[in-house]
Amino acid sequence: MRTGVASVLGQVSTPAAVFGSWQVGTPQRQHAVAEAIAGAWRRRPWPGPGLRSYAVLAADDGTTLLHFSQVDDLEDVPAQDLTWKQEVDAAVPGIERTGVSAGVLRRSTPAYGPAAEAACAVLVTRIFDGPDAERANRLVDAMFESSAETPAAEGLLSAHFYVSPDGATVLNYALWASADAHRQAIENRPAELEANAQWQQAHACPGLLSTSFQRFRPLLRLAPTAR
Repeated sequence: MRTGVASVLGQVSTPAAVFGSWQVGTPQRQHAVAEAIAGAWRRRPWPGPGLRSYAVLAADDGTTLLHFSQVDDLEDVPAQDLTWKQEVDAAVPGIERTGVSAGVLRRSTPAYGPAAEAACAVLVTRIFDGPDAERANRLVDAMFESSAETPAAEGLLSAHFYVSPDGATVLNYALWASADAHRQAIENRPAELEANAQWQQAHACPGLLSTSFQRFRPLLRLAPTAR
């Protein structure tokens, strides 16, 4: 396995992804858990070729860890030796595992900049009132079409939209040059974009219960050892 600070967020390029959330309590524990994960994984063989990379990111709330796994197929995620979690729990007791979401890649923006320049990842989660894959796909398509004529926000490096297999959740995983660039993009959203009918419809889609986001900074990325 390999990791590198400059490329810790990696390039998003696989057909599917799995997102897991842990609550660990403090910024110091975020780092301690990431170090324990790194040690446990490096003592074990890579789970299999269907897992392209595994990353751990710290939320700016100081308590949450995001686990981001890039996989080839949600129906064939490589089996793992899950005793690594026991090692992590022994090293940092009291971790609360709060959920896992997964999605198939629907659409991606162009790469506006190299992933190696990313210091921030933003995960936007949209939850619907029930399963409907066609509705979720339409929302993603409408967002892309509504922004087609608007220049990308300064500092956005790429954005990737995943739809859960049942269509009840849309996950937008975006790489940014910095957390401040994302804040500035929200505060200075182009007026022509907000006035776009498709953009408005996408954000008021029938059955859309909630939209939320978190910002993360990279702590760890593991990938199969180059041969």
